[in-house]
Amino acid sequence: MRVAVPVFPGSNCDHDALHACGTVMGWDTRAVWHQESRLPEGTELVFVPGGFSYGDYLRCGAIAALSPIMADVRRFAEAGGLVLGVCNGFQILCEAGLLPGALLRNASLRFIHRTVHLRVERADLPFTSALKPGQVFAVPIAHAEGNFELDDAELADLEARGGVAFRYCAPDGRTGEAFVPNGSSHGIAGIVNTRGNVLGMMPHPERAVEPAMGGVGGLGIFESLARTFATA
Repeated sequence: MRVAVPVFPGSNCDHDALHACGTVMGWDTRAVWHQESRLPEGTELVFVPGGFSYGDYLRCGAIAALSPIMADVRRFAEAGGLVLGVCNGFQILCEAGLLPGALLRNASLRFIHRTVHLRVERADLPFTSALKPGQVFAVPIAHAEGNFELDDAELADLEARGGVAFRYCAPDGRTGEAFVPNGSSHGIAGIVNTRGNVLGMMPHPERAVEPAMGGVGGLGIFESLARTFATA
């Protein structure tokens, strides 16, 4: 399996993505500088990593969305290729029009860095096939702009079409405002496009793939991708 990790000025989670995909999963994982115009030949997954691309000027992800490599990421996604965007990567995918909505400042107006619990809302995606509906897993967050927002009509449509992949929750799976760290609408932590091949999420599964990292809660997403490509 070949994975491409676009790297922008200010990216700082590209190394985590390269480690999770390359070292832990053993995939052919390649960093791709943002000024490149094409993804590596044979790319099967694009992992858009977290960080502070272009210093978060204008809006988080707004400048990165216009980078040359993102034009090919857009083409790749429109052709059905799998794209995973985490944290700043989620913001970039929204700014690039590959996912709906926007990530606003956390309701607390503070940077948040801690472990959260997520509930699986969709277990039928290439990114979640090794998980179960309603399964709860723990992963870290590290962001100041993770407050996912959509207008009411689009939010209703997102929910109706099953566009929510993960929701913030309590360790026992209960949902509600008390368990949402950033004010995100409906407790949304991750969404998927209509076709199901583009996933954006604020929490960092790539930072929870080894016991030495504090937990393996994020491993299920990578195992799901491995299963997807093993059966393709």
